Amino acid sequence: MAPRYLADMGAKWVFLICAVVALLILILVTYFIFKDGFSALLKIGFGDFLFGTEWNPEGGEFGILSFVLNSIYLMIGTLIIAAPLGIGCAIFLAEIAPSRVREVVRPAIDLLVGIPSVVYGLVGITFLCPLMGELSGGSGHTLLAAIIVVAVMILPTVVSISEDSIRSVPRHHKEGALALGATHWQAIWRVTLPAARAGIVSALILSMGRAVGEALAAYMVIGNAFAMVNSPLDPARTLTSHIVGEIPEIAPNTLHFGALFATGIVLLVMILIFNSFGLLARRRSSS
Repeated sequence: MAPRYLADMGAKWVFLICAVVALLILILVTYFIFKDGFSALLKIGFGDFLFGTEWNPEGGEFGILSFVLNSIYLMIGTLIIAAPLGIGCAIFLAEIAPSRVREVVRPAIDLLVGIPSVVYGLVGITFLCPLMGELSGGSGHTLLAAIIVVAVMILPTVVSISEDSIRSVPRHHKEGALALGATHWQAIWRVTLPAARAGIVSALILSMGRAVGEALAAYMVIGNAFAMVNSPLDPARTLTSHIVGEIPEIAPNTLHFGALFATGIVLLVMILIFNSFGLLARRRSSS
């Protein structure tokens, strides 16, 4: 048997094993979340759990509506900041920037992905929260601070996927627009961006899932208040920061413990929905 054939077979089995292991990990994570969370969800009641506004374990109240809404507010606020900045940066890198500038800026943006979330949270506590404190008159640990920190975290994802989508548009589309008399910006706005729209939407949806699922950085700056927010300058608590803040303080195999796993079920479903929409949009862009 030829060495090349053996190498191909070996690579095939290695990749197959990696795929199976990844699938098993996903199945195990889902199993352990549902094992403790679903039984608690049945005891509490789906309506009381999902639409309740009070979280009082001592009184047997486990309502997560405020956490769900705060997570949605965080996601929307993050998208408002990250979408224009990320798409604008992607357009600059793909269509405007000289190659030397792109060779410096793109690695710098990609480097942001490797920075641990705790570092973002530390920077937020040190520099951002005092500024928010001057605006709100409180500690500065607010929903707005979490929005800004998470927006910076998801920015590289938006830039990277959006730039790849813009670069995947056939060049003759833009050249045809220029040949018809369009300016450079008109060709980008009316031809390139519409052609890359599906990929850009995919980047935004995947980033929304990342924003909803971010835990540590948001937990460090959001304030973790058990209340509905009336303003971005109010402290808040999201699904992820709620789990992080509660789980070290409770005993296993209690209803309180199971309610946190039920919160994880809701969070998992939300992220799966966002990622599914992102994959569908990406398939549209590649078809």
